[in-house]
Amino acid sequence: MLEQLLASVIDGLLLGFIYGLAAMGLTLIFGVMEVINLAHGPIMALGMFGVYYLSMEMGLNPYLALILVAVLGMVLGLVIYGIAVHRILDAPELSSLLATFSVNMMIIGLGTAFFTTSPYNVEFSMGSLSLGPIILPWNRVASAIIAVAATALLYFFLYRTPPGKAIRAVSQNRDAAELMGIPSTTMLALSFGIGSMLATVAGGLVATLFSFTILSGATYELKSFVIVVLGGLGNPAGALVGGLILGVMEGVIPVFIETSWVPVIEMVLFVLILLVKPQGLLGAK
Repeated sequence: MLEQLLASVIDGLLLGFIYGLAAMGLTLIFGVMEVINLAHGPIMALGMFGVYYLSMEMGLNPYLALILVAVLGMVLGLVIYGIAVHRILDAPELSSLLATFSVNMMIIGLGTAFFTTSPYNVEFSMGSLSLGPIILPWNRVASAIIAVAATALLYFFLYRTPPGKAIRAVSQNRDAAELMGIPSTTMLALSFGIGSMLATVAGGLVATLFSFTILSGATYELKSFVIVVLGGLGNPAGALVGGLILGVMEGVIPVFIETSWVPVIEMVLFVLILLVKPQGLLGAK
């Protein structure tokens, strides 16, 4: 029982890094421009299909395919920002919700027409890693390592590069940043592009582990919302912590009760955090 519990915790932590990466894209966009991106799930789904077609149809290694998927995710984010988000930044919050929800529906509609709702699977195996009695698939270990590396690169970009510092300045005070000569529109577009890029990369990593459809992004979008509320909306570090917590929960809960209870408990946690600590575990007071 102890070995099973330990294996479930480790497995959940590995998955939690991917969840955290997905949630970072959502929370980065909100933290910079206070826009809740309801197209987050479908963008993740496009990352899944990107890795599938590049690896299964074109023969690329799935992890190398992630590089191209990341670039395409950035471009997609810039396009969505320019067409649907930029015009409604100063409008009431409902406008941004409707705009991103419209993008959500368009991606799902087009995706359903092109890909149908049949499940796809990236057939790729790297064997298993043995840690004493604990056996972990290398796919999951590699995906977690890539998620950690992407997180580290994001932090390096935000805190050690001029564009990253400019994005942080715009997120704190857009008007003051413009007075200092920072092009706020460019930084906002870049932020949305990075958020979309993180979503597609996380989706691509998910595709190496589980089967998926064009509708699968909705599940991970919901998990991302739970994570950002848990860790603090607008806080990338909180997204990583929230992802790890959610991953461990999903690993450990099935050891004691039926797996079908996992989403119920996640939603209960979501409501409790909103009631008890709405700013999240690492959110500002």
